[in-house]
Amino acid sequence: MGDLLCIALTERTDGRIVSRADEVETGQGTRLDLLLRLEAAGETFNIAVETLRHAYPRDIQGAVWRLEEYKLAAGPDKEIIPMVAAEALSPGAREQLRSRGIAYFERNGNLHLRRHHWWFDIERPPLTTAKREATTLFTDAREMVVHALLMHRGEWLTGSELARISQSSQYTCSLVLQDLERREWCESSGAGRTLRRRLTQPRKLLDAWAEQWTKRKEQRHRYYVFTQNPNNLIFDLSAQADKSGTGFPWAFTGTAAANDFAPLLTSVDTAEIIVPPNHVQELVEALRLKPASKGHNVTLIERTGASFMFSEVHPLYEAHSASPFILYLDLLDGRGRNKELAAHVLEKLEI
Repeated sequence: MGDLLCIALTERTDGRIVSRADEVETGQGTRLDLLLRLEAAGETFNIAVETLRHAYPRDIQGAVWRLEEYKLAAGPDKEIIPMVAAEALSPGAREQLRSRGIAYFERNGNLHLRRHHWWFDIERPPLTTAKREATTLFTDAREMVVHALLMHRGEWLTGSELARISQSSQYTCSLVLQDLERREWCESSGAGRTLRRRLTQPRKLLDAWAEQWTKRKEQRHRYYVFTQNPNNLIFDLSAQADKSGTGFPWAFTGTAAANDFAPLLTSVDTAEIIVPPNHVQELVEALRLKPASKGHNVTLIERTGASFMFSEVHPLYEAHSASPFILYLDLLDGRGRNKELAAHVLEKLEI
């Protein structure tokens, strides 16, 4: 990082680095990562640098403190330009550094430095290698925490409250919340046992979840069942399930269920059902479904975990529908008017 910074400074200022010192003692029991002396435009500048990896607002506090300590120790007669050099800075971290008058440099070439007649404010697209992978945020129990946060968006929650709501461990909740805080998608208040967090960017979280959701490969089984009125398919399936009895969780999702939640389409003659992997055959028998490679009107989707959370009982028939967020995610398959219906679901969710 130091080499890249030196190259960037010399190129932008048409100057040269006359000295470079690493791990400089500050005199306060701490060390400065890098101290540069730059000659440019007939002047000499001392640049004190703290280096970081992927930095978010809370990550830069220590670096800012060390820079201020070094500047104070140097005395008023020696002008010091404080700078943070990082692999990547979040927008919030950049804004904090700007507001405190601290220069910054990122591996992709971003450079912000303002001193006297110098004013460099270069912004470039982020490097693909610096992009955080969202995959780990939407796996297993963590996805359940994400689902719970979306359902309780805007609410202040302790770790124990979130663990109870999401049916996950406090450790898992902590991992998810720390990740969201680094992304600046949630805010915190208090400390220790009184620490609470609140989701502040539900749409960004949902969009990230949607991006991962559409990449999944799921086990889907297609069937046909006769119904006198195709528009009443969900009602007929619910009645048959109630008659046969099912002792395991399952829920309607997809176009028909979403249209019940946020009416838009005049008719839907297919049904999609979420079912645990080890109960597919039981549900097939309970609903009297027949295998169909063509002309199917019922699809069973094998799932566990977050898809069964926060399901709602339909007011007109005794059957569960997936939560509005699962309904929305399942509409992102590009079929028919699902894209239009998905937008309508978001409108009703006010997100």
